[in-house]
Amino acid sequence: MKRVLIAGAAGFLGSHLCDRFIKEGYSVVGMDNLLTGNLKNIEHLFPLPQFEYYHHDVSKFVHVPGKLDYILHFASPASPIDYLKMPIQTLKVGSLGTHNLLGLAKEKGARILVASTSEVYGDPTVHPQTEEYWGNVNPIGPRGVYDEAKRFMESITMAYHNFHGVETRIIRIFNTYGPRMRLNDGRALPAFMSQALTGQDLTVFGDGSQTRSFCYVSDLVDGIYRLLLSDYHLPVNIGNPVEISLLEFAEEIIKLTGSKQKIIFQALPKDDPKQRKPDITKAQELLGWSPKIDRAEGLKITYDYFKEALNK
Repeated sequence: MKRVLIAGAAGFLGSHLCDRFIKEGYSVVGMDNLLTGNLKNIEHLFPLPQFEYYHHDVSKFVHVPGKLDYILHFASPASPIDYLKMPIQTLKVGSLGTHNLLGLAKEKGARILVASTSEVYGDPTVHPQTEEYWGNVNPIGPRGVYDEAKRFMESITMAYHNFHGVETRIIRIFNTYGPRMRLNDGRALPAFMSQALTGQDLTVFGDGSQTRSFCYVSDLVDGIYRLLLSDYHLPVNIGNPVEISLLEFAEEIIKLTGSKQKIIFQALPKDDPKQRKPDITKAQELLGWSPKIDRAEGLKITYDYFKEALNK
């Protein structure tokens, strides 16, 4: 049985990855310090003999006894609310955490996949964003702690690949949604959903013309799985290229939830990206991957999850 370490296992994406690898017949080691993760996301896995959990911060030295075939680094605050509150931890998990897990991969002879982000493109001047675009990032702005942590993550991962011969994979994740997102996550979808469900007006920043592209979580997890098992070591965008303005998206949520709330506008946060859309040509050609779940279907499932979570 192949054995995989998933760092950030109790988070939104990490928990879905644990489920996928269990389903595929792997032995899964979940690791999380619960800074933003929640054990409820993985408590259904605890009775399984093929799942074990370590409460640990990967920014500190990481030791896992026994063999490891794969490592997935998904440990990091990922919402602007989180990394504005925890800037140092965000920088440390992207730098020290990545260094520690790359060292572990080298020691174990394991293949490692690191979770980078579309935020490495910053506020892009190229649209849609291809993997060859170097980005437009403000390193000292409020979002810089996340953007630059991920850019460093990519650099050190390539250094370990080139200098030490470690088998590495780099995924650049675009906006993803689905069950297990935190209600107070602060990103557009959970913010709109929780506002609509609690009778608050929906807050749109700026004039709402800025765009995002939303990928359903099962599609993203499938892309991650395919990339891990591929033989391609350069960054790959995984996301849904169907683009929508945030104003239109807020209107969709109001319609879906049957909310009577209105949309209110607030000032655009500093360095907020104006547009976000992945070019997924590489994922299609190299991995045979394209998103399957359309937004209407994904939003319905997510809405049901939020509704139930709010009533608990």
